[in-house]
Amino acid sequence: MQYISTRGGGEPMTFSEALIEGLARDGGLAVPAEMPEVSPETLESWRALSYAELAAEVIGLFATDIPRADLQRMTRDAYAGFPDEVVPLTPLDGGLTLVGLSEGPTLAFKDMAMQFLGQVLEYQLERSGSVLNILGATSGDTGSAAEHALRGKDRVSVFMLSPKGRMSAFQRAQMFSLDDENIHNIAVEGVFDDCQNLVKRLAGDVVFKQENHLGAVNSINLARITAQVVYYVWAWLRATDESGPRAVSVTVPSGNFGNILSGFYAARLGVPLARLVLATNENNVLDEFFTTGVYRPRAAAETLATSSPSMDISKASNLERFIFELFGRDPERVVAAWAQLDEDGSFDIGSDLPRLSGEFGFASGTSTHADRLATIRQVHDAVGEIIDPHTADGVKVAREHVEDGVPMLVLETAKPQKFAETIREALGIELEYGPEVREMLDAPQHVTTLPDDAEVLAAFIRDRALG
Repeated sequence: MQYISTRGGGEPMTFSEALIEGLARDGGLAVPAEMPEVSPETLESWRALSYAELAAEVIGLFATDIPRADLQRMTRDAYAGFPDEVVPLTPLDGGLTLVGLSEGPTLAFKDMAMQFLGQVLEYQLERSGSVLNILGATSGDTGSAAEHALRGKDRVSVFMLSPKGRMSAFQRAQMFSLDDENIHNIAVEGVFDDCQNLVKRLAGDVVFKQENHLGAVNSINLARITAQVVYYVWAWLRATDESGPRAVSVTVPSGNFGNILSGFYAARLGVPLARLVLATNENNVLDEFFTTGVYRPRAAAETLATSSPSMDISKASNLERFIFELFGRDPERVVAAWAQLDEDGSFDIGSDLPRLSGEFGFASGTSTHADRLATIRQVHDAVGEIIDPHTADGVKVAREHVEDGVPMLVLETAKPQKFAETIREALGIELEYGPEVREMLDAPQHVTTLPDDAEVLAAFIRDRALG
């Protein structure tokens, strides 16, 4: 399996090369040169596998340069700290089913891919005798999941950017309470899109990237996307049987388009998905794109701070991977669209719009703060479950797209404890924290505040990067 750039530059890469490279050298994103496919018979044969065993099979379709025995060891180690049922499915009211993705160490779905990424990065760096300085941006959960997966590793340092004052207190504590020498938390004076732009600017500087051994753990990194494909396969296997409905729909709360892109890849792999429903909050740039065909990211000043902060994103990195497929894998059209975006602030896919809901099966919707509070209350009253505000966004939008005879799955994003203030507002209750969580919340925080300035950030990294 070879990987190419969405913008057509550079030589094809192996999975391991794309893993270390992160952002492609031409500024594009790595995508499979040819999408792997599995037969219905192969899908059926996977029903009896454990989650770790299934992960080795699915990721192995993409990581063909890694021996299968090594993959099996890495996936076993990645999910060893999860409960026995790594991804539980829980029925909700109204015919919905919640796909539980928050059983990992940081209580968020990002752990599902990040725990594997920590394993495979360490494996590849040891195999090559090299080091890597991870530069990432987080709107809330990616940062803590990456840091908890990579803390204490000898060959990796993490430089994680977050928007100052834009995360929940729990999210800040999960990141900033870490005092490992290889973890560097940086609060940027701006919004998430400013952080993401800094990452892309430094990662796009080939000289700086090579001199400082720069890599990525955001969903820019293809390993994140492929590891997330696994739980779509897992959920389909548990939501269907040989005598029942064969296709399911999945609703995905989405900010950076990585999670739902993994669902798109799962569908291309052969998983029968009727609809992929994208759910956004008040920062509804992606909803606008999927309903009008116009992609118009907002400026930093127009990006709202909401009660689902991990989705407070205007410019979705992974949309480029989908646009590449929409444009018939034509890198010239991708480059032209992004050039128009840079010049005009938007682009319009025009006659390709009907293909979004037709050929590709996408739908979308949005929620407000009031919608999320109402949905949290509704789910709690109906089945006794407490869901976080991002998941509530997904449940609200999912209800608008339920079809007779087609199971509707909703991907959970995090435990409600990470957003206690919103839960208090919705339900009037205080969520209980165990002693380990309370200790984390009360611990000293280690973070450096920097301006939205690429040169200042570059100097900070040079002084602390592994060489």
